[in-house]
Amino acid sequence: MRLRSDTLMDDWTAKDWLSRLQTGTAGLLVEDTLVYGQPMNVVLTHTRDGEALVIASNAGAVTTIQTRYRRRFLIECLFRALKSKGFQLEGTHMTLHDHVERLLCLLTLTYTWCVLVGVTLDCPKKAHGRRAWSVVKMGLRELVRSFSRESARLCDLIDLLMPSQTNSPESVGY
Repeated sequence: MRLRSDTLMDDWTAKDWLSRLQTGTAGLLVEDTLVYGQPMNVVLTHTRDGEALVIASNAGAVTTIQTRYRRRFLIECLFRALKSKGFQLEGTHMTLHDHVERLLCLLTLTYTWCVLVGVTLDCPKKAHGRRAWSVVKMGLRELVRSFSRESARLCDLIDLLMPSQTNSPESVGY
């Protein structure tokens, strides 16, 4: 689980632990520390943006916690987007396993397309330096805009996603 920087670990906050992190060091590994009264292994580091990243787990060695969290975080981002950030998966009220499975596959492909399109778009930054809108939200808006009216941008988006395929007569074999 990801912890806040004010979380107590063995009577020190995570922020205090991070202050002990030397410049140039990738991270700090703390084994068998008490977090919320439970013994846990904790990884403390800074992200590329300089934010504190504190991950705790009671399953596995300290060295594998960060690797597992990276994989899980990508999946969490996908499901957050599918459930509440524009795709409204839960609003379908589907219960049949085969239908839900097909819908998840289709939405995952759409999500990927949104990310690929959103990365190409310029986005204003907020005061703290982060993007004003997520890559997924921007990509989804652009795709909806392109599909809802005839647009030259739609052809550009399709070429972006499938650069090796063209609709020229030579590629079809005429």
